[in-house]
Amino acid sequence: MSSARVDYIAPWWTFWLHEFPHVNLRFQPLDQTFKPQDENYQQSLIFLGCVAAAGLGVNLLCLAIYLSCLCCCRKDEEEEESKKSNSCCVTWAAVAAGLICCVAVGVGFYGNSETNDGVYQLTYSLYNANHTLAGVDSLVTGTVGGMQSGLNEHLSRLGEIFAARGDFVQTLQFMQQMSDNIIKQLLGLPDWEKAKVDLAAIADQTAHVEYYRWLTYLLILILDLVICLAACLGLAKQSRWLLTAMMVCGVLTLILSWASLGADVATAVGTSDFCVAPDKFLMNQTKDVISSDIVHYYLYCSQTLPNPFQQFVLQSLTVFQRSLTTMQIQIQGLLQFAVPLFPTAERDLLSIQNLLNNSEASLHQLTALLDCRGLNKDYLDALIGVCYDGVEGLLYLCLFSLLAACAFSVMLCAIPRAWRQIANRDRDYDDIDDGDPFNPQSRRMASHHSHQGNMHSFCSYSSSIGSQTSLQPPTQAVTNAPLSEYMNQSALFGGNPRYENVPLIGRGSPPPSYSPTMRATYLSMTEDQIRHFGEDFRA
Repeated sequence: MSSARVDYIAPWWTFWLHEFPHVNLRFQPLDQTFKPQDENYQQSLIFLGCVAAAGLGVNLLCLAIYLSCLCCCRKDEEEEESKKSNSCCVTWAAVAAGLICCVAVGVGFYGNSETNDGVYQLTYSLYNANHTLAGVDSLVTGTVGGMQSGLNEHLSRLGEIFAARGDFVQTLQFMQQMSDNIIKQLLGLPDWEKAKVDLAAIADQTAHVEYYRWLTYLLILILDLVICLAACLGLAKQSRWLLTAMMVCGVLTLILSWASLGADVATAVGTSDFCVAPDKFLMNQTKDVISSDIVHYYLYCSQTLPNPFQQFVLQSLTVFQRSLTTMQIQIQGLLQFAVPLFPTAERDLLSIQNLLNNSEASLHQLTALLDCRGLNKDYLDALIGVCYDGVEGLLYLCLFSLLAACAFSVMLCAIPRAWRQIANRDRDYDDIDDGDPFNPQSRRMASHHSHQGNMHSFCSYSSSIGSQTSLQPPTQAVTNAPLSEYMNQSALFGGNPRYENVPLIGRGSPPPSYSPTMRATYLSMTEDQIRHFGEDFRA
């Protein structure tokens, strides 16, 4: 019996994944046949996860070596070119990590959606096939039950009515033989109950696992995007605590990325092993439940190749149809010839006729459900969903895990350099002289002291403070500058008189530049004006 088919061709990526080495935990090569219940085959998939774990170890080792070299090998940071080079490296590393992370998240969303679509198509096909098998079982059970109980009851009652007529009793006996023949043909059909339960259980379990898988990956994608954006924000604001938090989250996400990569690769390889030869696996799984001829009939659904089950089904349904037709003819004759003689038999004859009509309707439905095209379509839809969309989505998720691992590795390399730059900047600020007027810290300190009243270079004559004589100017070196050089402008142009009792040179600031007009005004003041303001202006 040929198993060649043209309606399903496994995609190329399943053959590529199928060629992956299958090695158990004892490093023994294994057959690549899909055997999920075999312990060695399970170990071969676990071995692929261990390879991803080894990749994680190498990645963490490289990061540890890089951080050790960064901490131990100090460069000369006083050179401006070196500082600009380090800053440029951090900037480009942050940009590269952000771009790779965004690409990884986009690929991950697409792969997660494709995998979900494939699994949804699988579960939909399983539920549809289960509905078909349940319909076959329901029709067979209902028809057999109607023939065994309802028809026999009516025939027994008619036998009592037609007891005086031997020809009518003979007709009833012939109808009983036709009924037994129909029951025999229906009971000869395969029992789908066990297969139906298995399909429903597989569909429910698959849908349950897929929901949590999809939700987990959605949270991972959102987490990766949030960590990447927060890391970029920390680099832009040069926030130490944010960079520290993102470095810890980056390490955890790096571990999570490698773990998801191992799970995706193992799942993709195992699914590809099934997709390369799905018919062989199903034939082996159902050999103890259903005949191989039945499974082959529905898996291939060939209209040209003869199939024993197909011939059996056609023969059984043909006998069923002929028996029903014969019984309906007999009922029509009894209604025509027996009812005028036995009016009480009309009710039972009409009930039998109604039962035969219902059985004929069930026969048509059963013929449609037992046809291979319905179940074969569900089977092909499930294969396409798993082997095309499902495995393709898993490959995209593997690519997402690799890109995410690269992005967070680059981020973990950039954050320590950014930390060193922030520390160097703070140390450079600490090295500036406190007396430097251009030092931001000294300006903040001067502003703070001015609010406490420690600066006494300017004094006020306001009445709310006290009298003019209460002001005690500090003792400083005597200067030869004229008196008018230190008079306040407010005394000349009105308002509360203010004065400056300390030369500006002694304050570490350059003296003000007076215009010629202002200088002439200062020199033109009379002695009366000087006496009016008091002796406090004198040096």
